Amino acid sequence: MTNTPGTDGGDALVAAFNAAGADYLFCSSGSEWAPVWEALARRHRDGEPAPEYLDLTHETVAAGMATGYGLIRRRPQGVLLHAAPGLLQGSMAVHGALLAGVPMVVASSESTTYGDAPGHDPGGQWYRNLSIVGGPHGIAQPFTKWSTEAASVHTLPSMITRAAELAWRAPAGPAYLNIPLEILLEEWDGREAKPVAAPGSTHSSPEEVDPVAQLIREAVNPVIVTETAGREVGGFEALVAFAEAWNIPVVEPDSAVCGNFPRTHPLHAGSDIGPWLDEADLILLVNCRAPFYPPSRRPAKAQVVVIDEVPQRPHVVYQVLFADRYLEGNVTNTLRQLAKRAKDLDERAVEVRRAAQAERHAAEQSAIAAAEARAEGADGIDPVLVAATLRRLLHGQDAIVVDETITHSRVVRRHLRVTDPDSYFYVQGGLGQGIAVALGVKLAAKERPVVLTVGDGAFTYNPVIPSYDASKAYELPLLIVVFNNRVYKSMNLNHRRFYPEGAAADTGEWLGTDLHRLPRLAAFAEPFGMHTETVDTTEALTPALERALKAVAEGTTAVVDVLVTR
Repeated sequence: MTNTPGTDGGDALVAAFNAAGADYLFCSSGSEWAPVWEALARRHRDGEPAPEYLDLTHETVAAGMATGYGLIRRRPQGVLLHAAPGLLQGSMAVHGALLAGVPMVVASSESTTYGDAPGHDPGGQWYRNLSIVGGPHGIAQPFTKWSTEAASVHTLPSMITRAAELAWRAPAGPAYLNIPLEILLEEWDGREAKPVAAPGSTHSSPEEVDPVAQLIREAVNPVIVTETAGREVGGFEALVAFAEAWNIPVVEPDSAVCGNFPRTHPLHAGSDIGPWLDEADLILLVNCRAPFYPPSRRPAKAQVVVIDEVPQRPHVVYQVLFADRYLEGNVTNTLRQLAKRAKDLDERAVEVRRAAQAERHAAEQSAIAAAEARAEGADGIDPVLVAATLRRLLHGQDAIVVDETITHSRVVRRHLRVTDPDSYFYVQGGLGQGIAVALGVKLAAKERPVVLTVGDGAFTYNPVIPSYDASKAYELPLLIVVFNNRVYKSMNLNHRRFYPEGAAADTGEWLGTDLHRLPRLAAFAEPFGMHTETVDTTEALTPALERALKAVAEGTTAVVDVLVTR
């Protein structure tokens, strides 16, 4: 097999991703991608367009950065991993992209000839170690939207187009292509893929929307519950307009994974859906994957309206919504249509629920203020103080917070009090992706400060060295704030919950939870020339965070390891 430079499957792949509108190829290097590297080198030499290539040193960093970038830009990018082992290494982050609803085209490779065909020798590693029965597309199937093999160089560009179009459409998520090395090395006839068009939108009809508007009009005690309305284009703003038009409180339950509604808004009703299950007569679930826990916890008397483009998530194993009606069009459009129908309201009923919500909102603000006052006067650094200090220092800076805490996640959400769209994201699908996701967010929003809040346990799961390498190599400065309580607290709490009078409670032998033995976490950033702080007193917290933010503004990642009391 003889290749003419620039006319093989590597160039077909680059041309297809270029046509798909991918800004970046996030690559954790593998030997199969030599044809792609050659195609990029040729295009760079000849001044031809191509996605920007990011050379990353860990699969989680590649997939995680693509996730963070997609959370902001909302269009598919390319992720290139190495063979089946690289796909397995990056699988948690790819699964996280599926849960986060982020479109991307993930590819890795195999050999189909194992060195027994004439032409290019793929290398003995494919025969000995890298191949897997059924091909890597079999591995990828459970944690992607769509997974298949590209079996010909002549269909490769169109397969990438199809993968991008599938990834982009609701429910958005990763699609996977197994592209054998022999296909990448095969001569290509130059037939490029057609550019990928943005998805069209589906709308609920007036015949579907009008009866729901009438249900809202007749409701005495309605409530909106949302997990990811803010992830849709215009969804944050549309939800505000909808809630205000009808004067309906909005609950963001613990399962909410992005900012959906201003936390300071008078209609924000906190995160506890519990009281509403007994009191509400109408529950409007807006982009809610799993609003009730346990799933069998049925509302006592409320009718349930589900507003979601794809309410039954095909990748969720068990999902209970108790729906009485569905509005399955584009969520932003549906909310706008419902807001326009906020007419002929019972003003007395509206005033009653407005007064009740004002009381709830005032109580929540008082509780927040009281918690922050206690934290300021506490011995040692309370996590509440860390979140409140971040809120104060980030005020007016248009910052984005990526959160990978567990036991402190409620504290972070409650005391950061996010007020703007695309300003808060919770990492999905497993610990150890947070730094990469934050780097991807920063790549998509270079003009905005990006902060990662992370627990010490979650921090140690991250591929820290490859993440810092990417931060430095591509000039993506972050502020990383570690909530360090020196323990896997969630694991310890579960042990105590399941065995309150067990042997461990008697002897104090809590296995699998102690992190005191870890070295100074900020120190890992020092070889990269990054700004580091370790903080263990309340007096030192604000100055340390101020110095760190200054370093980030000057272009250097800063790591602040805060030793919290709980």
